[in-house]
Amino acid sequence: MKLTRMFALGLLAAAPLALAACGDDAAPGEVAEGEALPAVTAPPGTSWTETVTVTAEGGYMIGNPDAPLKLIEYASHTCGACANFAVTGKQPLKNKYVASGVVSFEQREIFLNPYDIVIAAMAQCGAKEQMQPLSDEVWQNLEAVFTGLQGNPAAVQAASALPVEQRFGKIAEVTGLLDFFAARGLSADQARTCLADTAKIEAMVKASEAQAKEVGVTGTPTFVLNGKKLDVNQWPQLEPLLQRAGAR
Repeated sequence: MKLTRMFALGLLAAAPLALAACGDDAAPGEVAEGEALPAVTAPPGTSWTETVTVTAEGGYMIGNPDAPLKLIEYASHTCGACANFAVTGKQPLKNKYVASGVVSFEQREIFLNPYDIVIAAMAQCGAKEQMQPLSDEVWQNLEAVFTGLQGNPAAVQAASALPVEQRFGKIAEVTGLLDFFAARGLSADQARTCLADTAKIEAMVKASEAQAKEVGVTGTPTFVLNGKKLDVNQWPQLEPLLQRAGAR
């Protein structure tokens, strides 16, 4: 779906559609049982949980870039199931498995609605080290975020009719997203500059569409481990698969 087409969709229906669309089951995938993998020590003065790499695919990866187990999450910022994983699974994943250097964790974008595009552009606006923490802030406060998204439909409709270089910033303003991110360290001016970069945003959307098609993403979150799509979407089912693959 092209950027212009996505923003032609009904913005007022975007939030409920996101909740309905996320959390679908992924296609089945099996994880081969492996020997326990030894921990990999981070370079002196660093830790793997603070090591961030922007990948060639545009994802944001934390951990050892050469980790033997590479976990990717395809996620939507307006997805309740993604929020549940962020709240229940992110910390044990990072503290136990990413910290050991055995698992790297990469977050890639899936856009279920136009709001996802605005939020992702803002999360990626600052330093690369802030992208995943800002995403987690959205998921941890998803109810409040949705209140803002649904609170002023007439203003959102008016914003959607603006020229594209003004549209994203205005949507962020009238939905409270500018204030939400400003309270977490991303200034409104900085956010507006990023939201006006329509070439970068369109590239982000095209990359997401291509990856979703290639992987076969049918719902969010979708997890891929070492190139294999898994059939789980929450931490209690994901952790045993990491352990089976050799993370201990």
